[in-house]
Amino acid sequence: MLYLAIVLFVVAETDSYATAGALSMAASIVLSIASPLWSRAADQLGQRRILSITAPLHIFFMGAFVFLLKSDAPTILWFTSALLFEAFVIGSGQMVRRRWVYAIGEDRALTDTAYSFEAFVDEVIFTSGPVIATLLAVTFAPEYAIFAAMFFVATGGLLFASQKSTEPPPHPKEPDSDHSLLIRLPFIRALFNPLMLCGSFFSSAGLVIVGYSEEYGIREWSGYFIAVWSFGSGISALIIGAIKWKRSEATRFLESLFLLFLLTIPIYLVALLIPEKLVIMGVVLFFNGLAIAPLLTAGFAAAERSVAENRKTEVLAWAISALNLGGALPPAITGYIIDNQGVSVAFVIPLLCMGLSALSILPFWKQWSLKVGEIPS
Repeated sequence: MLYLAIVLFVVAETDSYATAGALSMAASIVLSIASPLWSRAADQLGQRRILSITAPLHIFFMGAFVFLLKSDAPTILWFTSALLFEAFVIGSGQMVRRRWVYAIGEDRALTDTAYSFEAFVDEVIFTSGPVIATLLAVTFAPEYAIFAAMFFVATGGLLFASQKSTEPPPHPKEPDSDHSLLIRLPFIRALFNPLMLCGSFFSSAGLVIVGYSEEYGIREWSGYFIAVWSFGSGISALIIGAIKWKRSEATRFLESLFLLFLLTIPIYLVALLIPEKLVIMGVVLFFNGLAIAPLLTAGFAAAERSVAENRKTEVLAWAISALNLGGALPPAITGYIIDNQGVSVAFVIPLLCMGLSALSILPFWKQWSLKVGEIPS
């Protein structure tokens, strides 16, 4: 919701998708660096303690961003405010999943179900969020979508922090333990690369969907297209959560990755050959979404399973930050292509991102082959 709200707001104020893409890129880079560091601190000091620092500052700088852009402040000022509100995001996704692991213990089947449930909740949010953002932006003003995001962050943060019974205990630093960043581990790097390029796919696809809707004079449809896309993922999340898997998380991740690549090809073909067929575009987005939840659920489970108890929030943050960092890379390029070549041409970027994501497995095949052979317990 927030990123779509920012795109709609910046495009409305600057009339440039390239500017909106550049801002998204810079903010996502900051987020991908800051979130694992805050999550590392949450593992060591406790989630509530860190959340009490980050949430108020995140909301403050988000409000400053809206004020500065509406006031025609110099670009450097509202760019800086956007970077600052992203610098104070710890991310609820990794904290919630960490609490599930703490509550469930070592039961991998229940962990898969919990991750699938969270994937479904994510898609409910991703389905309703864009619709809310678009309706507020079109009905009232673009900044109202950001105000709604601020409200959800404030209320959700307070409710989450109040759940003391599910909070994992902090794990303070031990003098003789390894304090190096988890991204240095070979398998975490092997997982980081395809997730990063999937993040590039998600962000570029989201941006071209907004541009596609506007090109046909139905800007308000952008939220519905994204909602249909997310709905497909939500349906698959419910299905996979009910299955007791006999294949490893790594195996399921690889299968879902290649399936998502194959299901991205029809999106490009529709945009290239029959772009005026809006209903068909919605259908191919729905089927593409069916592969998203299985991919993310397996990826998060594979990451979490690969580290010790005292590093699980951090490793989940690295997985999510891979998506965020990937999301930072293509928007500026995609926005430039939309502005100068048209949105139909820009649909090649999501397809290229998914192709590269599949190919990124090859340099780390040794690490993947070891994980594929694991048997779920």
